[in-house]
Formats: sequence, structure tokens, C-alpha cells
Amino acid sequence: MKFAKTLVTAAALLALSLGGAAAKEWKKVVIGTEGAYPPFNYVDTDGKMKGFDVDIALALCEEMKVECEVVAQDWDGMIPALLAGKFDAIIASMSATEERKKVIDFSEKYYNTPPAIVAPKDTDIKGVTPEDLAGKTIGAQVSTMHADYVEKVLTQSELKSYPTADEYKLDLANGRLDAANDDVVVLSEWLKTEAGACCKLVGTIKPVLEIHGPGAGIGVRKEDTDLRDMFSAAIKAIRANGKYQEINKKYFDFDVYGG
Repeated sequence: MKFAKTLVTAAALLALSLGGAAAKEWKKVVIGTEGAYPPFNYVDTDGKMKGFDVDIALALCEEMKVECEVVAQDWDGMIPALLAGKFDAIIASMSATEERKKVIDFSEKYYNTPPAIVAPKDTDIKGVTPEDLAGKTIGAQVSTMHADYVEKVLTQSELKSYPTADEYKLDLANGRLDAANDDVVVLSEWLKTEAGACCKLVGTIKPVLEIHGPGAGIGVRKEDTDLRDMFSAAIKAIRANGKYQEINKKYFDFDVYGG
């Protein structure tokens, strides 16, 4: 009986502990983003972090009535930094893929745009199928769904991965790559710049759910289910009250939320 009572007491204490964690009051939320993925997140000429991700983050914090701080983090260290407690959430155009869900949790999506392929203007690439891209060297940012897609689907192509999007863009412009794979919005915005005048959009890729996920979500530690749910509720709220559309129009001429 003593052993049974001890188990019951331990279970009760655990329940209280878990209940306390679930009831955590979030007064301040520190958000990690990359700052090198325009127009979603970038460092402006004034040294401030800006972009769609950043504006959405600030709007969500306002909706949740919490203080918000946005900090920069290199992409390949984003999830380890979250798990280490450097910040509380990731708002960095991170797709909620099944692979990532093994390690962290995600809110519902806050946008969803398709991937695409760009190549030099004089390319002989005619399309975006594995056959069209066979034998080509394709650049993509490391630890992204775009790199995964090249590895898992474009198996007749060679993947060359880069720490940042800026680096593959530079190699593509200088003739060291045959093509690059990334989000269509990121690539389209780059093509409008002087640096992107080298290249053209070959076409968009139909997303593969197992690789690309349902869209970009807000990443949180698995134990922070309350924060995850707060973000999901806030996304619905700013979609309903028009704040999302206001931010959307600042960057895009279409609804980036997607279908």
C-alpha cells in the first residue's frame, strides 16, 4: 500500500507540475529569424531586421499581448538554438516538415508558396522535371526542403548546398551552377534585382507534402504547446481582422497564405 500511495503521490505531483507548465504566462517572446532570406527576412541598410516574417512576428505578438524581441540566427543552427533556449520561437520561413516535427513542434501555417527553379538566361534547361534537370548541378541552401527535394527527387542531378541563399545566387550568377532551387517568391524577387539579371525563372515545382510540408509554420519546443496554440490562434485572428492582409500587401501582389 505504501508503494501504491507513493506512486499516486508522484503522479499527482507530476500532474501539478505539467499543469503549471501548461499554464505558463508568456509576457515576453524572443523570436529567432535568419535575416538573410529577402523578402521574408533580411537586415536593412539601417541595420534593422525587416521583412514579411518580421512584420508577421510583431503582429502576432501584439495580438497575443506579449512583448516581442526578434534576434538573428544562422539558418543551419536555428533548431539547435531554439532547443538550447536562445529564443522561444522560430519565425523564419521554416516549413513544418515531418522530419522537423520529430524534433520541434509547429503552429498552423502562416504562409505557403511553391518552390521553383531558376537558371541562367542562356540555359538549355526546358522544364523542372527530373529528366529536364538530369546531369545538372543545382544549388540550394543547406538544411532546407529545397536541398532535400534535389536529393530525393532530382536524383539524376548533383546537389551543391550553401550556408545561405546569397551564396548560391552568387555562384549561379558567376556560372558555377546550372540552376538553383528555392521558394518562388525569393527567386522572383532576386530576379528583379541587378544581381539577378543573369537569370530567369524556369518554372515552379509542384510541392511534395512529405518533403515540403503544408507551409511555413512557427517553430517552438515540443513542451511549449501553450505557446504553439497561442501563435495558431493569433494567426487566425490577424487573418480575420485584416492585419495579415495589410502586411501581405506591403510585400506581395497576391495572397502569400496560399491554398
